[in-house]
Amino acid sequence: MNRSEIVKLAVFMLCAALPDLRASEEPLNVLFIISDDLTDTALSCYGNEVCKTPNIDSIAARGTRFTHAYCQGTYCGPSRASFMSGYYPHAIKMLGYKSPRPMIGDRAMWAEHFKNNGYHTARVSKIFHMGVPGGIEAGTDGADDPRCWTQRFNSKGPEWKAPGLGWTLEGNPDGTVPVKGGNTFVVVEAEGDDLVHSDGRTAEKACQLIHELKDRPFFLGVGFVRPHVPFVAPKKYYDPFDYDKMVLPPKVDGDWDDIPAAGINYKTSKNMKMNLEKQRKAVGGYYASVSYMDAQVGKVLTALKEAGHEERTIVIFTSDHGYHLGEHDFWAKVSLHDESARVPLIIAVPGKQPAVCHSLTELLDLYPSISKLCGLPVQARLQGKDISGMLDDPSVEVRDAAFSVNGRGFLLRSHRWAYIQYGRDGSRGAELFDMKSDPHQYTNLVDSADHAEVVADFRRAMDAKMKVVLTNDLGLEY
Repeated sequence: MNRSEIVKLAVFMLCAALPDLRASEEPLNVLFIISDDLTDTALSCYGNEVCKTPNIDSIAARGTRFTHAYCQGTYCGPSRASFMSGYYPHAIKMLGYKSPRPMIGDRAMWAEHFKNNGYHTARVSKIFHMGVPGGIEAGTDGADDPRCWTQRFNSKGPEWKAPGLGWTLEGNPDGTVPVKGGNTFVVVEAEGDDLVHSDGRTAEKACQLIHELKDRPFFLGVGFVRPHVPFVAPKKYYDPFDYDKMVLPPKVDGDWDDIPAAGINYKTSKNMKMNLEKQRKAVGGYYASVSYMDAQVGKVLTALKEAGHEERTIVIFTSDHGYHLGEHDFWAKVSLHDESARVPLIIAVPGKQPAVCHSLTELLDLYPSISKLCGLPVQARLQGKDISGMLDDPSVEVRDAAFSVNGRGFLLRSHRWAYIQYGRDGSRGAELFDMKSDPHQYTNLVDSADHAEVVADFRRAMDAKMKVVLTNDLGLEY
């Protein structure tokens, strides 16, 4: 046998061995942690100097922290239905709080795609929409999709009924209203430890599953419900936050004058009748809830390391949407301003270097990107984009603008501009903000003659985007 023949034989033997080598590689696990109603401005890894979140920060220290990640719906139902199904809210007619399953039929949702490809998939608490506090008090499944999961668990908790010192902040100008339930701003400095409440029980169950899941790859969804109202946490988490010292965003005279009526948020300092004292207490309660949630994240991360999974597990941390803490005198979610539409997003992949990525991303991008990282089959039908390249090179860009909706309007957010259009044709008003010179969105430029061409470009871009959103394999018309 001559030298050429020997080389050819060696190459043939190497190629023949490659499938076996690939087959012997252990697949990556996925730990998907999602908080509820969390603004990135409340996290210390995003710059908050009052609310410390060391456990979430630890994910950022070894992963990629995204600074321009946006949800596709600025309240729970459409956001979660979107990133779990792989479609924009309007594509699946999902602006409410139901499961997207009837709209997508037998198409695989995100966790279901992993289940169909040999993964053990488990859910603990809120991944799809689940009512808070009602669904947590009852321990029910909400709008969950059972086809996604091998196992699923709910974490019942007392919520606003927890024993402790409490206040109703909303609709209580004279302070006579007792602590009450519902989607209401309530603070409870609760008695007892972490396990009294839903998130503590969620962390405990997640830790148990992590230690049990050793024989095959897993996709574990861990849904924490804090800092969603009511702001309930064990009292020790309130101790660092002196209500009187909480700093509120600036109050700008005439701030609402150039905001269309459809753009005034559903919860404001005015309609909630919250004076400055109650507003500061709301910020303190929110931060305490974030601190409690962060501590539960830490327990899950510790279990991952102790179980020996850390070096084989992709860890994702995010929220379903952002949250206003008094900016523009707005509170909570729903608005299309950055505080509500932008989300924290951190992705840590074993073997990849930590980074900060300023590229525009959407929660919709998680399904295709994490699937690719785990070597699962590509699904061209998905409306998200593959952002996995950003984890190797944070300068990679895959989109010119992020898109989000709230049932009344539509947002296109580029690096330079935020354009918001209320109504499909803009008939209910519009907003344009220069995010470089006006990052807090105080000056609406939509009627400025100097910006007429920018507005015209965005209106054309919005029409084009909606055509893309509604062009899919579902055969639905909105």
